[in-house]
Amino acid sequence: MVATIAINKICLEPGSRIIIPDISWHKFESILQELGEYRNSRIAYSQNTLEIMVPLPDHERIKILISDIVKILLRRQSRDWESLGSTTFRGELKTAGVEPDAD
Repeated sequence: MVATIAINKICLEPGSRIIIPDISWHKFESILQELGEYRNSRIAYSQNTLEIMVPLPDHERIKILISDIVKILLRRQSRDWESLGSTTFRGELKTAGVEPDAD
């Protein structure tokens, strides 16, 4: 017998991750849709393997600090940048997808 559970019912503690093998691209996109855009987890997909992780609070603080430093440097150089923090980047060949850490 195979047990199934809705992906949006899985609760992970900060700093933990779950790796799920044998996930098709179509299933990966279905999972992204089911989880929605506003969540505390990060998603990565490569070679039919899905990883869902929840960063630690320290990771988030460091992420914000580094992001702010990069933004300041870009402004000083008069360079444009665009916030894409909630975007999931998908490979053209539909073999990989990843979410950035910061805006």
